[in-house]
Amino acid sequence: MSTLTFLGTGTSHGIPVIGCGCEVCTSKDERDRRYRSSVLLTKDDFSLLIDSGPEFRLQALRCGLKHLDAVLYTHDHADHFNGIDDLRVFCNDRHLPVYTSEPVKRAIEERFPYVVNGTALGIPHLDVTVLTPYETVSIGPFQVTAIPIIHGKKRIYGYRIDNTAYLTDCSEVPPESLPALQNLEVLVVGALRSWPHPHHYSVFEATALGKLLKSERVYFTHLSHHLGHAQLEAQLADGFYVAYDQLTITMKD
Repeated sequence: MSTLTFLGTGTSHGIPVIGCGCEVCTSKDERDRRYRSSVLLTKDDFSLLIDSGPEFRLQALRCGLKHLDAVLYTHDHADHFNGIDDLRVFCNDRHLPVYTSEPVKRAIEERFPYVVNGTALGIPHLDVTVLTPYETVSIGPFQVTAIPIIHGKKRIYGYRIDNTAYLTDCSEVPPESLPALQNLEVLVVGALRSWPHPHHYSVFEATALGKLLKSERVYFTHLSHHLGHAQLEAQLADGFYVAYDQLTITMKD
């Protein structure tokens, strides 16, 4: 049995947004308090992280993360990437495998050059592998496939891990990626707000994708402060759910 824990479910601002007094930002519902989006998958005592945003340290402490075996990166925007330095506690005396696209590999080398091929103490030691789109590889006990999706004008990676797909920051799934997303048990997809956005799916568009793929369960993440948990949850059809920070779900092997 594998599990998926939502370490964060918020958009790039996080919730509450700095200086905002809106209904969601001042909500007493803990499910409306959202760190930047990231998930942790575990299976057979193997831990696989997707993205390390600015709050990764806080997320790791909050969920009691004791070890980490590998990392996937979707893209290099700050809200998914800038916590990379806090990986160092998991690889002080070893190299941590990181898997991503060629553009993200270059971003790591340019923005955090010390984490690659470094030898000093107190820094991350990362081994970065570039994944080929649609090619399934074994990462520990997981079967992982990098799936190109569109984020505005940027081509980034979503991931299929066994029968779970994680598609955050998605504004379009190219037709050639749809075959790799069939027969899913769980689909996690970004749903920024109720009306269209040039770089992200709206709730309507994320719902349409879930229905198109006929996923057994669909979880919305990367939510803005325009969406309150309880209100959105009440609108959703059976099989659709609003993810929230620290929610853990289980999947069949």
